[in-house]
Amino acid sequence: MALPRPRLLAVSEELDGAELAALKFLSLQHIPMRKLEKIQRAQDFFEALQEKGLIEAGDLSYLKELLYRISRIDLLEAQLGSSREEMERELRVPGRAKVSAYRYLLFQLSENITEDELNSFKFLLGKELPKCRLNPKAAMLDVFIEMEKKGILGEENLSNLKTLCANINVSLLKRIEEYELKFGDEEMIITEEQRGSTGGPEAHARWPVTSVAPDAPGSWNESSQLEVYKMTSRPRGVCLILNNHSFAKAREAVPELRHMKDRNGTDVDAAALRRVFSKLHFTIAEYKDLTAAEIRETVNIYKCEDHKDKDCFVCCILSHGKKGIIYGVDGQEVPIQELTTSFTGRNCRSLAGKPKVFFVQACQGDACQKGVTIETDSGEQDSCVETDARFQLDCIPTEADFLLGMATLQDYVSYRSTRQGTWYIQALCQHLEYSCPRGEDILTILTAVNREVSRKTCMPNAEKQMPQPSFTLRKKLIFPVN
Repeated sequence: MALPRPRLLAVSEELDGAELAALKFLSLQHIPMRKLEKIQRAQDFFEALQEKGLIEAGDLSYLKELLYRISRIDLLEAQLGSSREEMERELRVPGRAKVSAYRYLLFQLSENITEDELNSFKFLLGKELPKCRLNPKAAMLDVFIEMEKKGILGEENLSNLKTLCANINVSLLKRIEEYELKFGDEEMIITEEQRGSTGGPEAHARWPVTSVAPDAPGSWNESSQLEVYKMTSRPRGVCLILNNHSFAKAREAVPELRHMKDRNGTDVDAAALRRVFSKLHFTIAEYKDLTAAEIRETVNIYKCEDHKDKDCFVCCILSHGKKGIIYGVDGQEVPIQELTTSFTGRNCRSLAGKPKVFFVQACQGDACQKGVTIETDSGEQDSCVETDARFQLDCIPTEADFLLGMATLQDYVSYRSTRQGTWYIQALCQHLEYSCPRGEDILTILTAVNREVSRKTCMPNAEKQMPQPSFTLRKKLIFPVN
C-alpha cells in the first residue's frame, strides 16, 4: 500500500516553522540531532520519519500522535481521519505512545513560558551556553536542545532545569515535580513486577498510580501525595517583622538619599501581618525603624535563639531598598542574602530541616519613585502610590527548606499605597487568611497572590506588577489554623 502523499503534503503545507520545530523536538529520541538540524521543510521531516519506519503505508499512528501533541486537532481530523477522543483512547493503551513523557514534558513547559521568562532563562544560562546559541531568535525548545548538548539537561538530569524554574516561574517547577513523582513511581513499580516480587506492603503504596496513559496530555497526577512539613507546635514559631517607616536619619546622613521619603502605609502592612500570623499561631516580634546595624543585631538575636520546640520561622521585611539589599533607616545597606543565610542549618542548627519563610517588601526611595493616581474603594483619590523594590534572584540560600516571597520580578518595581499598604503584602495576608483554613499549601496561595497582583493596574500609565516566589522547600508547607 502506497503512502498517502497527497494527505502528507496537505498536512505539511499547514504547518508553520514553530510547529515544525516542535515536531522535530518531539522526535529527537527517534531521529539523530544532526539529521533533524538540516531539515527545514515539513516534507523533508516526513521523509525522515518514513526512513525510520515511523510513517508506513497503512500506519500513520506516529504522525497522528505528533499532531495531537502539538494540538493541531484540525489537521488530525481533516487530513488523517482521527479525533481528539480517539487519540486519548489510543494513548491510554500501555506502550502505544511513541513520544517520550520526558520530551513531551519539555514541550509543554516551552508552551507555557512567556517571552520575559524565556529571556530570564537565557540570562541565567549565559555562563553555561555559548552566547551565539542564546541569540534573540532562539526559542525555548532551542534552549532545551543546547542544554542537552552541554549535558546539563536530560531525562535523568532535571536538577538544573528545576533550579532555573524555581527562580523564574514556580508553576513550571511544580509541573516538573509532578512528572518526577508520577514517572519515578511507575518505574519503581515496573522494576518490582519484572522481578516477580510484590515488594512488600509499601512497595506500591508510596504514590497512587493513575490509569491515564503516562504520555497523554492532561495526565499530570493531581492526586500524588507530597510529604508535609510538621506544623503542630504551639506556638508554631516566631514571625519576625522588621518595619521601617521613618527615614529622616537617612536623609540627614546620606546626601544621595536626601529625597528618600518616609514609608507611609507600611504600618497598614505590619498590622495585617500581625493579625494573620497571630491567627496562624506564631509569636509576633515586631521591630520598627531599625538602622542597618540594628537590623543585623536583631537578626542575630533570632539566629542564636533556640527554635528546637518550634516548627517554623517567618521573617517579614518592610523597608526601602534596591537590587538585592534593604536600607536601614540610617541609609546604610543590608544584603538580603546576609539575612536569609543567617538561618541556614549551619548558622541556626535548631531550624535545620524546618521551613524558613521570608517575605520582602521594600521600596526604592524618592529618587526612583513613580507617583500615580488611583481610585480607592471609597472613590477618593490616592495620589501617593509609590514604587517599591527591585531584587536579584540570588537572595535565597541554596540550602533546603527556604522560601523567599518577593514583591516583584527582578528589575521591576512594585507599588505601595500610603493609605492601604502595598499591593503584595495586602494580597498575601488576604489569601493566607482565606486559604489556610481550607488547608491549601503556601505555593498554591502564592500563585493566587501572583494572579491577584498581576491583575492590578496603576492608571493613567497602566503600570503592572508581578510578584515572584523562590524556594528550596522539600515538602508541602501548610499552616493549619487549629
